[in-house]
Amino acid sequence: MIRANCRARFTAADFDFIVRTLSRSRTGSVSLVDLLSDSETRDSVLDHPLLVETILSNAGHLHISSQFYFYVLARHVLQQAGIGDRKLSDYIGSLLETFSRANQLQTADNVDARAHQYISDMLIALKRATPEQTFLLRAHVGNYSLFITGIFHENTQRRSLRGAPDIDFYEQIGRANYQLVSSHETARRCELTDVFAGLADRFHDVRLALNDLTDRLLHLDEDSRPALVL
Repeated sequence: MIRANCRARFTAADFDFIVRTLSRSRTGSVSLVDLLSDSETRDSVLDHPLLVETILSNAGHLHISSQFYFYVLARHVLQQAGIGDRKLSDYIGSLLETFSRANQLQTADNVDARAHQYISDMLIALKRATPEQTFLLRAHVGNYSLFITGIFHENTQRRSLRGAPDIDFYEQIGRANYQLVSSHETARRCELTDVFAGLADRFHDVRLALNDLTDRLLHLDEDSRPALVL
C-alpha cells in the first residue's frame, strides 16, 4: 500500500546532500541539526530551488535515495501547477517511487498495452472482494490510472488512436476510485482521507503536472536514475 511517507524515509546521504548543496547558497545554508530536529525547517528547505537544479544537472551521479529524488521533483512540478499540499506531494513521490521500480524493466508500450486489461481485472475482482480488499483495489486503480496518464501520457494517447482507451477514460476511472476510497475507514486510519479527496478533486491538474515532469525532468532509464543508497 502506498503511503505519503517519502519525507519519513530520507536517508543520511539525503540529508548530507541537502547540507552540502545549500552550503553554496548564502541565504539557504542549513545545519544537519536543524534538518533532523525541526520538521517545519526541513519542509521549507526541501522547497529550495537549488536542490532541484542540482539533482537535474547531476542525474545519474548523485548518491541519494529514490524517495528523496521523486519527492523533490514531484513537489517542484506540483507547486508550479499551483498545488501546494506537501502531504499530497509526499504521496505522489511515493507513488512514482513504487511504480518506477515495478516498471523499470518494461518499455512504455508494454506498460500501457496491459493497462486497460489490468484495470478491468481489478474492477472485476471488486465483485468478490472483502471491504479491506475493496479499499486496496480501488486505491490501486486510482494510482495506476494516474501513473499511466501522468508518466506514459504520450503513449496512452497514441494507442487511443488505434482503439485503446484514451486519457479521459483513465482520468474518469482514477478520479472515481480516489473519491470512493477517500471516505473509507482504512483511509482515515492511515491518514490518507485528505490525500485521496485531493487527488479525486484535482486528478486532471496532478496528471498535467506529471506530464510536465516526465516531459522535462524525469528520467526513468537505468543510466539517469540516481544511485540508490543501500
